[in-house]
Amino acid sequence: MAEIATIARPYAEALFKATNGQTAGLVEQLDAVAALAAHPELRQLADNPKVAATQVFDVLGGAAAQSGLNLDSKIGNLLRTVLDNGRLGALPEIAAQFKALVNAQSGSSDALIQSAFPIEPGALADTVAALERRFGRKLNAQVELQPELIGGIRVVVGDEVLDTSVKARLEQMKVALTA
Repeated sequence: MAEIATIARPYAEALFKATNGQTAGLVEQLDAVAALAAHPELRQLADNPKVAATQVFDVLGGAAAQSGLNLDSKIGNLLRTVLDNGRLGALPEIAAQFKALVNAQSGSSDALIQSAFPIEPGALADTVAALERRFGRKLNAQVELQPELIGGIRVVVGDEVLDTSVKARLEQMKVALTA
């Protein structure tokens, strides 16, 4: 996947420079467009040599409008450029790299909190505050239910993982007992 990352980097950096630090709402729009672009039918349409890039843009723009998304002109320009260059497959990676640039600018990171059970809003706020102290930066938390964890939480921040789940503790006990 290094090739897609290499292809996506200039697009993400160009969009970031074009925003002049005004990235409010663009991350969400780009994520939504990337999710639309990941549909196999749209990819098949875009890969068809008989279909022009403008037609694919119109279809993608129409799908975005149907989902209630009003595309910013910068996102529209990026999308046109990506389609003109036949790089629709790189759009999810472009979105990920753009989000990383925005996070680096703001000094924050994305955190995926996996929990066996739903976390109440008050407990989530306390958990995020403790995790921010632990990781030393502001976190944009997203919660995902993972019943197989049995209990506890597993937190992924970039390439760092903090696993306090019951499943992880049972695995540690298993290793210790079989060693």
